[in-house]
Amino acid sequence: MCSPGDEYLSFLADAGCDPGVIEHCKTVRDVALRIASDIIRTGVHVALDRVAAGAILHDIGRSRTHGMAHADEGGDICRSKGLDEAICRIVERHIGAGLYADERARFGLSAVDRIPETLEEKIVAHADNLVKGTRVVSREEFVASLQRFDEPVRSRFLDLADELERLSGAYRD
Repeated sequence: MCSPGDEYLSFLADAGCDPGVIEHCKTVRDVALRIASDIIRTGVHVALDRVAAGAILHDIGRSRTHGMAHADEGGDICRSKGLDEAICRIVERHIGAGLYADERARFGLSAVDRIPETLEEKIVAHADNLVKGTRVVSREEFVASLQRFDEPVRSRFLDLADELERLSGAYRD
């Protein structure tokens, strides 16, 4: 049985992603589609095909590097394959809750903002935050994992999670 986005799995294998990365991407896709479906049920439009494609492809850049540059590399790979620009941006903007230019520069990356803007970009970024390997973490584990970040970054993660929970009707006070 095929799942949405399965047509992009061959891109991961062709790029040289290891099986663990591919399984992670499939789990992120499943979580992202669940979040998107919950949001759609509230009457908000979400492009499910983009969410599925972006989630499957979000770590394609790990075929070249496992460092922070994997998102930029992934965007380049997707563009070289002629994929829709919206999918390329999902891949480029999926790290954490996004990175601002000054934060990227500290990691030796080009000093450009890579903050998720569209709902599809936000869904994939958040779904990736909820998946460690192929295990989906609880809200409590997710929040606890943020303690290693400075307050502004931690707040950005939580703001993204809260925004999507509000949209999906799963908001907790």
